[in-house]
Amino acid sequence: MNSDFLIIGGGVAGLSTAQRLLQQGALVTILERGEIGQEASWAGGGILSPLCPWNYPDEVTRLTTRGAGLFSAWAEKLHTATGINPEYKQSGMLVLPPFDAQTAAHWSAAHNAYSVHQVHATDYNPHTQGDALYLPEVAQIRNPRLLRALRQHVESLGGHITEHCAVSNIVVENGRVQTLITSNGKFNAQDYIVTAGAWSKEVLGRHALRLDIKPIRGQMLLFKFDVSPLRNIVLQEDLYLIPRRDGHLLIGSTLEDVGFDQRTTSEVRDMLWQRAQKILPSLRDMPLVQHWAGLRPASPHNIPTIGRHPQLDNLYLNSGHFRYGVTMAPASAEILLNEITGRQQPFDVTPYQAGWGA
Repeated sequence: MNSDFLIIGGGVAGLSTAQRLLQQGALVTILERGEIGQEASWAGGGILSPLCPWNYPDEVTRLTTRGAGLFSAWAEKLHTATGINPEYKQSGMLVLPPFDAQTAAHWSAAHNAYSVHQVHATDYNPHTQGDALYLPEVAQIRNPRLLRALRQHVESLGGHITEHCAVSNIVVENGRVQTLITSNGKFNAQDYIVTAGAWSKEVLGRHALRLDIKPIRGQMLLFKFDVSPLRNIVLQEDLYLIPRRDGHLLIGSTLEDVGFDQRTTSEVRDMLWQRAQKILPSLRDMPLVQHWAGLRPASPHNIPTIGRHPQLDNLYLNSGHFRYGVTMAPASAEILLNEITGRQQPFDVTPYQAGWGA
């Protein structure tokens, strides 16, 4: 099968990139080492914002703001095209102390896309006291539904997906990728895109140059209420509670540098549960529905690498989004497509090409 593009990795980055290319008339094949959309993209909570955006560099907030701004229309079009509702919802986020209100206020004044209000926590969550910060524009998406919709749309547009296909070698001749050697044989295309998340550096091998992407484990808990106990996402330091419209409640998450180890631990389960109970006491009597872990593609300062390989002119990367791959997905795909086609970028994308370290 001839393809214009071979995409290595079938998470949200790979699927959104494939969708964009297919809509431009390209022939696209996705190779996925496991099953489509079942790694970090599936495992995350779906908060469409950096947790506290004033704690991140502009390179991160610029990309997340662009992605979040595209999400409502993107989700609606996916729903219309596939019948699968990704459940985009502008639910707002309540930030409980401790926080730096002055830094948040200064940051908000400089960024029109986010408003930050100082409020009484009790007005939003009856179990909390004191001052809090409220970010009304923060939205959420239901990751598994988004990924199902993206897969269906990619296939309906003519994209080919090969699962359980691990890339073992990238064959290069004369400064260009010629062939991929995989567990399912050889694959060829005109251009190649690596969107393999935490596995991107391993896939690239000696062609990774000084790319600094590694796995960081995050563990999550899931509970189910008859009626959602929270109206808004609630954040306290690195702990968040995400209410779904059907009564499910997600609690996360950890940052664990343990390599490619996706096992869950009882210690983290108990820690997350106990901390969440201080915000929502009714969790004490709730049964745990699910406990899982995902491996985020960590990169320095949360800044992904998006763009052409500095030495191989038909190889591209869209990876290293760390905690915000879903939020950044529509903007990252847009930036990569613009680079491939030579179109004007929405802003300076130089910082996202620095990760190669060539």
